[in-house]
Amino acid sequence: MLSRSENEVMSAVYSLCDGTEGCLISPLDILSVLPAKRKYSPDVIDGILNDLKCDGYFDLITSERKGEKMYVINLKETGFNFKRSAKQKQRDITFRIILAFIGAAATFIFGLILKGIFG
Repeated sequence: MLSRSENEVMSAVYSLCDGTEGCLISPLDILSVLPAKRKYSPDVIDGILNDLKCDGYFDLITSERKGEKMYVINLKETGFNFKRSAKQKQRDITFRIILAFIGAAATFIFGLILKGIFG
């Protein structure tokens, strides 16, 4: 399970790769897609990208172009399935919330029935 920052960075990488197998991006490209309120730095992004690489989301090669650090990213199967798994996670959360409301309503109705019988 990804942390919030890993999820945001993986979402940014996925959108920058735009459905292709690989892409060449800079840390500034990633920073431009991430939410500004979270205060990411290039060093933090570098660490998160390495963590995601270790988790098997993509292959990562670091290089330089005109003195600027660049990342060559090739998505693996887990990286391609990132959006689908995020949608599935959202569905699971929604299902649990609905199930909790149904349980609360059933408990309330059961309580009213018991109160009517014994009260």
